Amino acid sequence: MNIIQFEDKPLAHYSYAVISNNEMAIIDPSRDPKPYYQLAEKHNAKIIAVFETHPHADFVSSHLQIHNETGANIYVSKLVGANYIHESFDDGDTVKIGDITCSAINSPGHSPDSITIIAEDKYNNYAMFSGDTLFIGDVGRPDLREKAGNMKAKREELAISMYHTIKHKFNHLPDATVVYPAHGAGSLCGKNMSTDSQSTLGRERKENWAFKDLTEDEFVDHILKDQPFIPSYFGFNVDINKEGAENFQMSIAVPIFQFQISNFFNDGALIIDTRGKADFDNNHIPKSINLIAETEDDKFETWLGSIVKPNEAFYLVIKSIEDRDTMLHRIAKIGYEKQLIGMMTLGETNFEDSDVLNFNDFENHQDKYTIIDVRNKSEVAKGKIFKDATAIPLHELRDAEDKIPTNKPIVVHCAGGYRSAAGSSIISSQLKDTVVYDLSDDVTKFQ
Repeated sequence: MNIIQFEDKPLAHYSYAVISNNEMAIIDPSRDPKPYYQLAEKHNAKIIAVFETHPHADFVSSHLQIHNETGANIYVSKLVGANYIHESFDDGDTVKIGDITCSAINSPGHSPDSITIIAEDKYNNYAMFSGDTLFIGDVGRPDLREKAGNMKAKREELAISMYHTIKHKFNHLPDATVVYPAHGAGSLCGKNMSTDSQSTLGRERKENWAFKDLTEDEFVDHILKDQPFIPSYFGFNVDINKEGAENFQMSIAVPIFQFQISNFFNDGALIIDTRGKADFDNNHIPKSINLIAETEDDKFETWLGSIVKPNEAFYLVIKSIEDRDTMLHRIAKIGYEKQLIGMMTLGETNFEDSDVLNFNDFENHQDKYTIIDVRNKSEVAKGKIFKDATAIPLHELRDAEDKIPTNKPIVVHCAGGYRSAAGSSIISSQLKDTVVYDLSDDVTKFQ
């Protein structure tokens, strides 16, 4: 069985291609279909099918574009209520990809309309593409569809559905079945996923907590406890994927670009500066928010979609013209390209710099500062780094101005430095007459 896995590191997203006898199927594709076309060309394969395990919340899929450009059928559960041309794919339905038979298992839990796709070859080898139902070491969170999607469901109902999916839906499959999930560690679609990109069903039956001998109540209590926050853009992406996204290349061709600007008139839209901390601190447009996007390890997409609301206009500052296409691609992955008014690089003009913390003074006189902890609630629950810190998660910070005391200089911290850069810039953009410092990676000296 020829299965190729694709990884989108910033979103911890896995998509797949299955190839047999010069025919190819794609499962849960990313926004840009080009890598799948390149693979099909390399193998002289015709793309005949696109499978969507569910309407994804954390990224925009290219399923409709692939259909329009290749003629491939889109297969998705009838429960999705999809508004694009598709074939229903539910319990008992099968599709042939060369010598491989793909069948559907309705597997509600993460969403009410989730399916797991089983691929079987002529040698009785099995693979399961489990979407956001079964992860390596975990299962998908059940709390994303209360406010989004065609079919809404309460988290408790979906948690119960997940219990019955795990207990009953996969029992007929052998232990050797290879498990290919849609996400790995770092995704917000689950809470304790492994860094492994694949597993076997036998291993999951032994090691994954969801297969333990739990009662329904115990399972529900565990899965609902300590789930991470839900970014603003998740419901927005569910709706886009239910409709089918516009052509990727055409969607990123519009934004205006300005090279080495010498002045900037702020019309009230957000300014997202993607440069590294040192460049931002040295010179940035007033009221900019520093969301660093230097590498694939920076979770820029997630934080952009958590801090900037769906349909909220914003500008983007990039370090170099060389970053332009990459950043357009990253923004489009979460469907925010239409909100982008323009992109720019900064020239030699000095706009504004950041205040620099006197670390020795802070270390010895913490009572002279207001300390803001922008880590997630689950992190703070495990222990504060500074006992008198005020905890406001980064994704809530733009709406928490009235919770921040202004009678002392403010020091912002997270766990390692990335989020505090964003947090300190958000607070600085809100408070006119208060000095705001970023503790950055110096926070590790207190841990």
